[in-house]
Amino acid sequence: MEKYDLIVIGSGPAGQRAAIQAAKFGKHVALVEKLEVVGGTAINTGTIPSKTIREAVLHLSGFYYQNIYGVNYRVKEQITMADLSFRAQHVIKTEVDVIRAQLSRNGIEVLTGVASFTDPTHIHVVSSKNQSDYEAANVIIGTGTKPAESRLVPFNNRNIINSDQILSMPEIPKTLIVVGGGVIGVEYTCMFATLGVRVTLIEKRPRLLEFADSEMVEALCYHLRDRRVTMRLNEEVESVEETPDNGVAAVLKSKKKVSGDALLYAVGRQGNVDELNLANAGLEADARGRIAVDNDYRTKQSHIFAVGDVIGFPSLGSVSMEQGRIAAANAFGIPIHSNRANYPYGIYTIPEISFIGKTEEQLTEEGVPYEVGIAFFREIARGQIRGDTTGRLKLIFDPDSKELLGVHIVGEGASELLHIGQAVFAFKGTVEYFADAVFNYPTLAECYKAAAFNGLNKLR
Repeated sequence: MEKYDLIVIGSGPAGQRAAIQAAKFGKHVALVEKLEVVGGTAINTGTIPSKTIREAVLHLSGFYYQNIYGVNYRVKEQITMADLSFRAQHVIKTEVDVIRAQLSRNGIEVLTGVASFTDPTHIHVVSSKNQSDYEAANVIIGTGTKPAESRLVPFNNRNIINSDQILSMPEIPKTLIVVGGGVIGVEYTCMFATLGVRVTLIEKRPRLLEFADSEMVEALCYHLRDRRVTMRLNEEVESVEETPDNGVAAVLKSKKKVSGDALLYAVGRQGNVDELNLANAGLEADARGRIAVDNDYRTKQSHIFAVGDVIGFPSLGSVSMEQGRIAAANAFGIPIHSNRANYPYGIYTIPEISFIGKTEEQLTEEGVPYEVGIAFFREIARGQIRGDTTGRLKLIFDPDSKELLGVHIVGEGASELLHIGQAVFAFKGTVEYFADAVFNYPTLAECYKAAAFNGLNKLR
């Protein structure tokens, strides 16, 4: 029986980084992946495909330039699912090749098959060809999640689908029902609305994206309505059924009936733990398949760690990568520094939302005084050149020390633009830095200077 210093279960962003970090420490590492391709949900059905589809939608629809050339401007008149799938499959293949090359050159052995615990230190791996047992001094679980199922929704992989089945849709529907106003539901709502699909978004909470700044979400909602999206907030689905004309109908608990050509169910995700036999390792998961961990990502078993989406919020690819790196270092007692307060958030809606630090709502609840500076893309030359006049950037700062407390951006490129603010935030810089800095002209980065002046002028 082969023994490893570390066995990582799952080859998504968290698992990859954990395995590579341990290999950099000179450890003997194996990575178990049940699929024939590496990359997990992030590469094969989740993050990378959805962001690639988004890019294809923006390009083919001519979205960026409709403010300049008119709302009827299109790069391609009849956009099909094949157009979106072609670009997504190209990127997926490239990313899988890149990951395989990284694992190979770091000497990580990839074991293909379903992993399960036989006891806390032994892993049984079953593939279509054989089965083997391995011993592990340390284990990192990074198995990710799958779309949550519902007995109310008769999925058919055609016009009643979950987020992993988007590319299996035979055609772009004329009308679409999206159930779930979380990140995944709102992102796909934006994409299909940009293609001209009439979307009805159903969410049981009173607002979308409750963890984001309300002003940024309000701006997004304005654009959704402008794209003819109907938002049914404070509403919950009671039943879903196919109609005789090959459509879909959703009956709400309020007795409203919503009809469409297709329905996307995007209410939550479930941890991939069913096949792990966690009980054999002395572990358990909650009702949503999440594994409890401490601040070091250690489970109840000191040598077993869990990282990524399988441990729950925030379920971001970027954060999962960092969690994997930290867990690998902790497994071998190697000091590592990472401040969770400095993690950025990126939501790939249309337009994007990205932020770091506290929101106005959080600071108000905590009784922390603050001031706000805002800049609008429409007042920045680059915004006019790009045809993006809808975005805005908000700086939140302490009125006495001027220390930056939060950066919130809505607009195309927000997730890239945020990183300037992230650096200043991480080093506990002040808003005065932006007022004194010189940014290339014309760039969207100038928004930082404009927002800083806007906020500082309020103090005078």
